[in-house]
Amino acid sequence: MTETEHKLEPRWPAVIALFGVGGLRLVLPESLSVGPRWLLIVVVGVLLVPTVWAHYSGNDRLNQWLGYLLNGLVTADLAWSLWLLIAALPKHTLSPRVLLTSAAALWVTNILVFASWYWRLDGGGPRERELRGVHTDGAFLFPQMMLTPEVRKEMGEDRWSPGFVDYLFLAFNASTAFSPTDSPVMSRWAKGLMMVQALISFATVALLAARAVNIL
Repeated sequence: MTETEHKLEPRWPAVIALFGVGGLRLVLPESLSVGPRWLLIVVVGVLLVPTVWAHYSGNDRLNQWLGYLLNGLVTADLAWSLWLLIAALPKHTLSPRVLLTSAAALWVTNILVFASWYWRLDGGGPRERELRGVHTDGAFLFPQMMLTPEVRKEMGEDRWSPGFVDYLFLAFNASTAFSPTDSPVMSRWAKGLMMVQALISFATVALLAARAVNIL
């Protein structure tokens, strides 16, 4: 694949994930949102325009920093909504159905947000991984990276590089098993992020959802 083809390669799974985060915010009641519920998806849509433009025009530095900004905003929104949900528990202002729905929405949001962080940061980011062509070093040790060059070639994985779905699977495992299942974590920043993700998942599932079920 040529450099131009790398540059023009779409990254729609990551874009869809960010829109998914904004869409899940619509499920939350106004009391668990900063501003109107539609605000986040509008902000995501506005910021994605220059982000996608920077990608297609080859401005990798701008694309990278706009990506960090987007991820930072959705992460802050997730943390604030989770705090509001925890604070609302002793007040009994939300019905059990709303509590369960909100906890489920935040749990899925948690997966999408951290999958976006892993995809954005691992191996220098998506652009650096594209330029290398084959992924041999990063924060996560994917199974394909442990294969010998000969076996990789036989399996047709000699030019393998992780895509967004690989990081989504990693984030899903972290939120369900509270640990990576098939890809050991190698770097300290990734271990820190995964601990934060597991903590958020534990709070939504073990504390919030369990509390809502007990109220039923």
